[in-house]
Amino acid sequence: MPVRVVCVNSGSSSLKVALYEDETRIASSVVEGIGLGEGRLTVRDASARVLRDELGAFPDAGAALRAVLAGAAFPALDGVGHRIVHGGTGHAAPERVTPQLLVALRTLVPLAPLHLPAALAGIDALSTHFPALPQVACFDTAFHRRMPAVAQRLPLPRALRAKGIQRYGFHGLSYEYVVATIGAATLGRAVIAHLGNGASLAAVRDGLPVDTTMGFTPTGGLMMGTRSGDLDPGVLVHLLAHEGFDAGAIERLVDHESGLLGVSGTTSDMKALLETRATEPHAAEAVELFCYVLRKHIGAFAAVLGGIDTLVFTGGIGERAAPVREETCRSLEHLGIRIDRERNARHDPIISAPGSACTVRTVRTDEDLMIARHTRALLARSAA
Repeated sequence: MPVRVVCVNSGSSSLKVALYEDETRIASSVVEGIGLGEGRLTVRDASARVLRDELGAFPDAGAALRAVLAGAAFPALDGVGHRIVHGGTGHAAPERVTPQLLVALRTLVPLAPLHLPAALAGIDALSTHFPALPQVACFDTAFHRRMPAVAQRLPLPRALRAKGIQRYGFHGLSYEYVVATIGAATLGRAVIAHLGNGASLAAVRDGLPVDTTMGFTPTGGLMMGTRSGDLDPGVLVHLLAHEGFDAGAIERLVDHESGLLGVSGTTSDMKALLETRATEPHAAEAVELFCYVLRKHIGAFAAVLGGIDTLVFTGGIGERAAPVREETCRSLEHLGIRIDRERNARHDPIISAPGSACTVRTVRTDEDLMIARHTRALLARSAA
């Protein structure tokens, strides 16, 4: 019998819900603009045909999920899988949602304040709508728990490490999908770039994680849509001591007001920045800095890996922004990375030039499918 699973992927201002029958996506819903006054709910069938397209106010993730559920006619379901951004030190594999797990996740909210409250609201909404249905938590940090100890350590006093202050890494479900799709042997020494509104890199050797750019929280590492990425800690100390910032203002700055939005002064949308950079100098600066930071981290990870066999671009920007891929790779020829401009413009699966020592790929990631796979596997183990 086919296994039917609902996958819930809660973001900071969006919600994705997908219905899978084994490996096949049957339907999907997206709610955008959560908490922003006016949002949009879109529902599509298996062929991506739009079934519902509604404007509305969705004050939080729970309200958004209830709106999706209110208009949906689900077949008999076997379970629900949730993307949980942060699992802390204690959760390194998918788990059945229990009262004890919920207590543990609520203690982790300060580590991922943009994402965990939305995920917990989603679990609560599903528990109300389907009280007898098993729910599974799939952790974005789990993939990185196998990194070497040195890559998980921060240069801080050991007493803080004992309190869980360390490097965790995120976008793990996306990295798992890329490894499963391409294959560990084919990837070899690989740098995978998950580039979207949130962005990070992972260094992977033979399918296993070696390092990643995001650290203690999803704010670290690369410059992102509205997140700063890595900063000199002295900047934050200066803002606290001399510019009247408090903890709340710092959080707003590094999570909501920086990155592409902060540098451009107009938008966090890479597509819009690429369209206007010829006439808007600040848009051009934002794109240039994004590619520059990305290029630096690719070079650093090539050093960590002792060379690079494969470079993968995924995520919304990685999959669709050909100019970003080209400009990022432009100064990486010394690593054997050479882009074929025509392949890149077509978004081909392989965009490296013939004879390039490093294979450069584009992969359309599918975190929802990974959630469905993990949920099915856990339900099968529970039934055995």
